[in-house]
Formats: sequence, structure tokens, C-alpha cells
Amino acid sequence: MSRPHAATLVFDYADSTAARLVAASVRQELDDIEGDRTRATLTRSENSIEVRVTADDLTALRAGMNTWFSLVEVAESVAEV
Repeated sequence: MSRPHAATLVFDYADSTAARLVAASVRQELDDIEGDRTRATLTRSENSIEVRVTADDLTALRAGMNTWFSLVEVAESVAEV
């Protein structure tokens, strides 16, 4: 099923080690926090990670984006990046 709303969040880091650490920390959440109205994918390339959130409606999209911003923020804080 195609979801009509999407947003891409890009997080840049000083080096690939930091990007890899944050990506590994949040990647495990992909299947655990998905709902009926949202979906997310995560990719990493060198010094950045990209989270693409798709949703059935704008409210779900906003909630999904807030969730991923929070997850990344916690991972960064714990990793001290």
C-alpha cells in the first residue's frame, strides 16, 4: 500500500564512526515502533543517516517524525556525538 505523505530526515555527523553508531542504535527500532498508519526506513552513507517516514495522513506523519527525532537525539546523547 502506498502512503501519500512522506518526509526525509537527514542527520550529518563528523565522521563515519559516529554515523554508524547512531544508525545501529536506532535501526533496531524500525520494526518495533511501526504503526498501522506510519512506516520508516533508515539508510546510512558515510557520515550521515537518513530516515524516511511515510504515513497515511499528516497527523501520523508528524507523530512519526517526532518519534524519529527523539530516538536519534537520545542515541546521539548516549553516544556523545
